[in-house]
Amino acid sequence: MFEHTISDDEAGQRLDKLARRLLPEVPLSGVFKLIRTRRIRVNGKRAAVDYLLQPGDVVQFRVVQPGPEALRKPRPPPARLPEVPILYEDDAILAVDKPGGLAVHPGSGIKGATLVDWARQYLQVDPEQKDFKPSPAHRLDRETSGVILIAKKRKAMVGLTEIFTAGTADKTYLTLVKGRMPRPVGTIDLPLAEHQQTARSRQERGVNMQPAVTHYRVLATGAGVSLLECTIETGRTHQIRRHLAAIGHPVAGDARYGDFPFNREIAKSWGLKRQFLHARRLEIQHPISGQRMVFEAPLPDELVEVLRAAGIAWTTSKKR
Repeated sequence: MFEHTISDDEAGQRLDKLARRLLPEVPLSGVFKLIRTRRIRVNGKRAAVDYLLQPGDVVQFRVVQPGPEALRKPRPPPARLPEVPILYEDDAILAVDKPGGLAVHPGSGIKGATLVDWARQYLQVDPEQKDFKPSPAHRLDRETSGVILIAKKRKAMVGLTEIFTAGTADKTYLTLVKGRMPRPVGTIDLPLAEHQQTARSRQERGVNMQPAVTHYRVLATGAGVSLLECTIETGRTHQIRRHLAAIGHPVAGDARYGDFPFNREIAKSWGLKRQFLHARRLEIQHPISGQRMVFEAPLPDELVEVLRAAGIAWTTSKKR
């Protein structure tokens, strides 16, 4: 067993994030299990995985303390980094237009550069430094393009985490789906199974269903497809993709929840190489100043070409 006292600099981060840093040899599922079974406690009490640590909190780890040999060595920087357009930057945050195909974080099965790699090289971060390193404050699927925010300071990360957890950020997406929607506007209010629930938890407690609400508006229709603008009230994993698939209108090119014969057909005829989902707009309160900020990312050229092939006119704008 060992203990760790939270410093002012460490305050505001989630318990599971701290545990992953201090237990580098334990996979994420193992960290969740240690917290759930109270082998990781805060001030002697059980705490949730998303508990935001406060200065002076004492985190107890009822595990063997890892030795120096177990500490994760920094990943060597990738030889080649992608081009990532910058939408906005100040001393606290960085807003970028993530390309489709670029993973946000390193992980199992992720090869090559990630947005984390790009951000830390762009900001000239020393990989050996022990304090906070700039990181994305939220996620987009690897194949989804569009607006994403990077926190340059821990205080900004704390503020952004609170905003995204509270659901006060307004997110707007563009997506192309199979078929024609039954009405020009609609709402999908359909609970979704918790994406990270363990097999043991499902066996003991049943499937944990979480509320999920997606709103859509039809912008245009083409050859057997509809272009939608979607907003979400909740931020469940793959929410838009799962919701649209559930009502029979899967996202074009979605390799997990989509219509696979349809995907093969449009890949061949329209040249679609990934899922057609783009985070077009993000409206959010600045985590430090409180000012309302709006970030917009234009639809990528490769998706504009797919729309044209589908018979949908789209005026692209390079203004960011």
